[in-house]
Amino acid sequence: MLAVSTAPPEAAPEGSPALPRLKIGRRSLLAISTGALISLPACGWQSPRQAAVTAPDDPLGQWQDFRDRFVTAEGRVVDTGNAGISHSEGQGYGMLFAEAHDDRAAFERLYNWARRHLRRADGLYSWRYRPNSRNPVEDPNNATDGDLYLAWALLRAADRWNEPEWRRDGQSIGQAILRRLVVEVGGRTVLLPGADGFTHPDRVVVNPSYYAFPALFALARAVPDRAWQRLMGDGVTLMRSMRYGRWGLPADWVELTRGPAGVMRPAAGWPARFSFDAVRVPLHLAWAGMPEESALRAAVNFWNDPGLAVRPAWTDLSSGQVSPYTASPGMQAVAEVSTAVGWQRSIANPLPCVAASGDYYSAALAMLARLALRENPRNLMAEAAAPVRRG
Repeated sequence: MLAVSTAPPEAAPEGSPALPRLKIGRRSLLAISTGALISLPACGWQSPRQAAVTAPDDPLGQWQDFRDRFVTAEGRVVDTGNAGISHSEGQGYGMLFAEAHDDRAAFERLYNWARRHLRRADGLYSWRYRPNSRNPVEDPNNATDGDLYLAWALLRAADRWNEPEWRRDGQSIGQAILRRLVVEVGGRTVLLPGADGFTHPDRVVVNPSYYAFPALFALARAVPDRAWQRLMGDGVTLMRSMRYGRWGLPADWVELTRGPAGVMRPAAGWPARFSFDAVRVPLHLAWAGMPEESALRAAVNFWNDPGLAVRPAWTDLSSGQVSPYTASPGMQAVAEVSTAVGWQRSIANPLPCVAASGDYYSAALAMLARLALRENPRNLMAEAAAPVRRG
């Protein structure tokens, strides 16, 4: 799973600031909106590369399916692939999905549960909740991706439903991220994966998939601070260098050595893979409308390599070995969206339905892919569904 702890994670199948270092303008990134829902032609499943159409793609229905399968009555998102635990990441995803589909009742349940069980004194959120444990939050460390998605969902919900308190709460999380998780390493501004356990005397460990650029840009607007500009600009630069192996892919976990040289390599203690975490790197770049970025292009080339009979779930960045099993439906959805954005074309295949996913994380990726496709600047879903309006 992609959750963060002080130890390696468990294995598992108003004045927008300028962004001079990104070489992209405000308009490119700020396609992050909650516009009208536009359906894909159909909802399908990849076998192995072409999607078999099974039903019309109903975005609201996909959310309702996700909600009914993975959200409890009290508002806890259940990781069905990881012994039924919950994460700050899952709560943030659920809140984002609820906001995007105008489901205020579900949003309130999700947020109230997260605030009640995971919120820390410093404004960040503990990463893991074990419902059957004597102490469900035995590891109080945070996971930065969860904090980012929680804050972003709150800011979006505040705008949608005119709730100033939620905006203040989102801003508070953003301020805590700046205080605890944004650091300087070798002259670069870096995002820590968690407040504890990732800084060492000789190196710092980062997770490239935690750079959720759409969320970072939203926080830069809501909590003005030049540190966001540096973080996003240096983050894009890092993504261009954190590429390894046969396909030049980002690793799930990377360590940066301290000092002027700033060597970047797959982090010790984790498999050197492009897999369940790093799959979100091209997703976030696609969502932010950055089709020219090399990390996105590399993932697209990997997923569409004619030498691969199927899309594998992971590849080892040292040996080039690929997984003996196919990528999950959610990863397939991310691959389709990344390909559409990276190749700047309309979506080619129907996205796998949430119902096709056997577990929470695959279903969450399927939902995230749909939002990224809907909200990226070119809105490739709209291009596929309707003629472009001019005038």
